[in-house]
Amino acid sequence: MGGLIFLKYKWLFVSMKNMGEKAVEGLAKASILNRAIAKTIDFIIVGALLETIPKVGYFAGLTYLLIADGLFDGRSIGKRLIGLKVVNPEAMSTCSFKESIIRNFPFAVGYILMEIPLIGFIFPIIILILEGLLTIGSSTGMRVGDELAKTQVIEEKTAKEESRTEKIVEGG
Repeated sequence: MGGLIFLKYKWLFVSMKNMGEKAVEGLAKASILNRAIAKTIDFIIVGALLETIPKVGYFAGLTYLLIADGLFDGRSIGKRLIGLKVVNPEAMSTCSFKESIIRNFPFAVGYILMEIPLIGFIFPIIILILEGLLTIGSSTGMRVGDELAKTQVIEEKTAKEESRTEKIVEGG
């Protein structure tokens, strides 16, 4: 039984891993640890909104969760503090609000399902584990949300170095 489950998830890794790799060749993926720390900071912000603003906090947290990566030139507060950036490698642009909503939709689903009494807490945990495993298993560091939005998380230093290189090549 355990082997069958492993094979099922191995297939999931392989199929998800190969979906968007052509689009992101040449961009170095961000550190898994840095991404985890940045996302933890963002989840703390969502939790603070949920707990400190009665009635409105739930929707404020959901809104932040969805649009966070469209803020600050492709950086949520957590990503900004850690030095990460979300980019669209195909368009050579930073993450827009639309792309942020698409890429964070899986987390929003977990957040919404968390409201189910008694068992709701399980759904965000499952989504976090699956997204984390897919990120680790992907050579480009792309999770389901990144595949859907065609985005990738990169280190801010990498983005600045590439921008500087492009200016030098262009003669600017």
